[in-house]
Amino acid sequence: MTVITKRQRRQRRRYRVRAKVSGTAQRPRLSVYRSNRGVFAQLIDDIDGKTLAAANWTEPELKELRGTEQAKKAGELLAERAKKAGVETCVFDRSGYRYHGRVKALAEGAREGGLEF
Repeated sequence: MTVITKRQRRQRRRYRVRAKVSGTAQRPRLSVYRSNRGVFAQLIDDIDGKTLAAANWTEPELKELRGTEQAKKAGELLAERAKKAGVETCVFDRSGYRYHGRVKALAEGAREGGLEF
């Protein structure tokens, strides 16, 4: 009997979602990565294989913040950069993470910043 770890379960969920969700130039995929120290988000055009906008916790205005407020501010920052890149709508890819805590805060921040999904 094999034991499936927490990370392997997340990877299975991630692959299952990625089989159905794809980003285009008009409607890119908002991909989220959550580490123990912070959160990373980027808007990806899967057809061309390009990142249109990105935000991560190592930026000076986000580094001082912690937890959900950091994620919310990252979402707002990403939405602002998306507007500059000409993107107004996207599809949300939570990368197998549960939609709560920092992942939810990032999504809400992006919505408040003007990004639709």
